[in-house]
Amino acid sequence: MQADIVFTGGTVRTGAAESPVRDALAVTGGRISALGAQALAARGRGTVVVDLQGGALLPAFGDGHVHPVMGGLGLLGVPVRECTSVEGIVDAVGRWAEEHPEAEWITGDGFDAWLAPGGRFDARRLDAAVPDRPVVLRTMDHHTAWVNSEALRRAGFTAATPDPDGGEIVRREGSTEPLGTLREFGAVLPVFDLVPQPSHEVQVDALRETAVRFAASGVTWVQDAWVEPHHADVWITAATSGPGLPVRADLGFFLGPEHWREQLPRLTAERERVEGAAPGLLTAHTVKFFADGVIESGTAALVEPYTDCAHSHGIANWAPAELAQAVTAIDALGFQPHIHALGDGGVRAALDAIEAAARANGPRDRRPVIAHAQLIDPADLPRFAELGVIANLQPLWAQPDRLMTDLILPKIGPERGARQYQIAALLGSGARLAFGSDWPVTDHEPLRGIATAVTRQTPDGIPEGGWLPQERIDTATALAAYSAGCAYQAFEEERWGVLRPGMWADLVHLAADPVETAPRDLAHLPVLGTWLAGRRTHGSGTPVTVPTAAR
Repeated sequence: MQADIVFTGGTVRTGAAESPVRDALAVTGGRISALGAQALAARGRGTVVVDLQGGALLPAFGDGHVHPVMGGLGLLGVPVRECTSVEGIVDAVGRWAEEHPEAEWITGDGFDAWLAPGGRFDARRLDAAVPDRPVVLRTMDHHTAWVNSEALRRAGFTAATPDPDGGEIVRREGSTEPLGTLREFGAVLPVFDLVPQPSHEVQVDALRETAVRFAASGVTWVQDAWVEPHHADVWITAATSGPGLPVRADLGFFLGPEHWREQLPRLTAERERVEGAAPGLLTAHTVKFFADGVIESGTAALVEPYTDCAHSHGIANWAPAELAQAVTAIDALGFQPHIHALGDGGVRAALDAIEAAARANGPRDRRPVIAHAQLIDPADLPRFAELGVIANLQPLWAQPDRLMTDLILPKIGPERGARQYQIAALLGSGARLAFGSDWPVTDHEPLRGIATAVTRQTPDGIPEGGWLPQERIDTATALAAYSAGCAYQAFEEERWGVLRPGMWADLVHLAADPVETAPRDLAHLPVLGTWLAGRRTHGSGTPVTVPTAAR
């Protein structure tokens, strides 16, 4: 049969155990139809031949944990992500406010939590730039907000306001007066709930912009790991109107501890609506939980106390028994649990909840996910494999950057610090592994995460030999975590994730073979093209028609 597209002129890395490397690949009707010599023989009149130019064709990447709608909207406010100091943020806020006198609220997203000592940001610094309108800025991890005094006033936060459940209002030294730093959702959301929502059209445009960015980095599937009710409509509109979307997605409905039982009928109805609206492009089989917060803010749940606060074990967003009941309930409805857990206490609570669900509901192919798993107690590490839990890790975090050295390590000490992001140990235990970016928390480009997983170094090559080098993995394994691992998480390993005949032609063309590329160069390896089921979604390489002699 004549192929629609034939890729040749480079290395085809199939990602499959059998015949892992080939020299050509053919696509017919959006699916891979042949490899190697059979692919070359499938060229005919009208076949588009894509010259790989000495580069490599691989399974396209997935992203197993990302926030496309929220991240896209975060690009619209004050551009604080690139600011390198508190002074720089204040200047950016002042400029943006001056340029947007019509904005009732001033928001920004993605600055580094370590820019202020101890991650403590003062409202008075923002007051100096904007005293008369509320300012709300989120740190890169989205678990901390820096607000000005007007935002505190509108939220009703005063010296007499107690810390809300699941949150902390950071106080001034020697006082109960709010400083201007809010930690965790119990304290952050009362402010963000006051911010006017962008229109539906603005949110759709933001999602489309995000999807284009992901396609340009070689991604064809994403797990939206925090879907609020109105986000489903955004996804449906983006997928079914205009140019559509260059990525597939699974929507993970957020479920919090408040009134969760009453929300279960809505979740099942939304699943049916989403999957009926855009079959083949959107699924909605996931429910997202937050077991805890983040270590840098002292809000991740720990088994033993924080070293810099002997009375604190962090913040558990759910009582363990209640989390187990909620996970059991959504598991019984056929949803896949996806649980944010960073501290070893949070990871243990998540594992306990998954174990309780399996015990109550019996065997099934549930593929539960624990996202981040920054710190795992040694007794709990083998439980990932035992319970069939997918560890969805963010490899870009496995480096000694300033977040790690300035905020995280002082809070947990050397012993716990030396068992973070145990990528190799989890794989060695038999656990399933999938990678994600958690964008906009950190960069969305898989090749940057792959480079870090292989080197365990900062972009500057620090430290020599890698940070916790026993947890490094090789390039092929890291590539698989971003392709086959994500396909398994998506329940779609029979459709994409490796390159074999019959699979969807979800492909990425890189300028060089990543397995043969020096690890330090992986982060900068150009993505020349991306295809979703044989449809080019990124790149403008010039295809050629088949020469007469080859027809």
